[in-house]
Amino acid sequence: MTNLDDLNAGMVLATDLKSGDGRLLFTAGTRLEERHIGLLRRMSVSAVDVRPDLGELSEHARRAIEDYVRDFFLYVNPDHDAVMEMFAISLDLTAEAVAGGWELPDVSTRRAASVEHLEDLFLRGMGSPENIVQHESALSSFPDIYFRIREVLADPRASADRVAKVVGTDVGLSAKLLKLVNSPFYGFPQAVDSLPRAVALVGGRELSTLALGISAINYFKDIPPELVDMHSFWRHSIICGIFAKIISATQTGLSPERFFIAGLLHDVGRLILFKKLPYASTEAMLFARENSIPLVEAERSVMDFCHTDVSAPLLREWKFPEGLSDMINFHHNPMEYPNPLEPAVIHVADNLANAVEIPQGGMYVMPGLDDGAWEMLGLEPVPFLRDAVEQYREQIDQIMHAFF
Repeated sequence: MTNLDDLNAGMVLATDLKSGDGRLLFTAGTRLEERHIGLLRRMSVSAVDVRPDLGELSEHARRAIEDYVRDFFLYVNPDHDAVMEMFAISLDLTAEAVAGGWELPDVSTRRAASVEHLEDLFLRGMGSPENIVQHESALSSFPDIYFRIREVLADPRASADRVAKVVGTDVGLSAKLLKLVNSPFYGFPQAVDSLPRAVALVGGRELSTLALGISAINYFKDIPPELVDMHSFWRHSIICGIFAKIISATQTGLSPERFFIAGLLHDVGRLILFKKLPYASTEAMLFARENSIPLVEAERSVMDFCHTDVSAPLLREWKFPEGLSDMINFHHNPMEYPNPLEPAVIHVADNLANAVEIPQGGMYVMPGLDDGAWEMLGLEPVPFLRDAVEQYREQIDQIMHAFF
């Protein structure tokens, strides 16, 4: 926190600034002017959270930061305009983190998790993604609320009242949805305090789609903690969802809620691999780190298939909406899908999510940006990507709070 007396015009707020009674004064990312500082004095604000001053970094630190970030971009086309802008964004975010006291990690010293007490479902070449999903489905089942929401989505005549009643039968789900609706995800000027009101503002099908994705998260409760930090996993997934929502809003006729959920669940196949093939999953993670290749490519090398090969039969088994499933299953190869626009949104969102997570201690190189997928979106890297990152930074903490 920076004392008010030490504030200068040009400093940028790191977090939302609220008054003592909870009113939002300025959002994160606001560049302070003298009039802002004067207002804070009149309101007796004593200190605010501002982003670190990058001018204090030494030349040695800047070189170390560039070397660190460059290692994550080894697999992508360095001449692509969008990739170059993502690289620049990662540099700036990493420099900001280092100026704020974060130390660059040495990825090479990280050790693999101990999985000696865990057992793979089968050895390489002796099973398939379908076998994995069949075994998983035989042991676990979804909560009833998932199926009731799915019925609502399948019925085009479902009323707003029915949507609210179905979702309202699960108190925990209802609370999460209301937190999400009241977060910067929507930015409504007034608090939304009931599900019927949320349905009226957001839309019945849109809210049902959000509810379906949130209920799916609750399925994954028994992932080996040695393999994955679930908080970090879902944070990446939510970041991807936020970017997918932002990108989809630039395209005509797309529902942002659908894309948020597709981003949220884009890696569910990886969670099943953690559960059923812990040894192979660990080997894939090591192979990815040691050879500086994307984790998805390491999965294919080690197992002969990857997490989207698992998500395809998994989402069929769940009877997940087909359009949502296709976005998830083709997010690494969107141009191979007959209608590539929707998976292209998730593909770009996933790459951007990986780029902004580099200063949070990322462990794997960027998955790779398909030139055709980016061109299909018709976006200019500058200023779109910077604007998207600012929106993500304003939203991520409150949306994480809504979910967890």
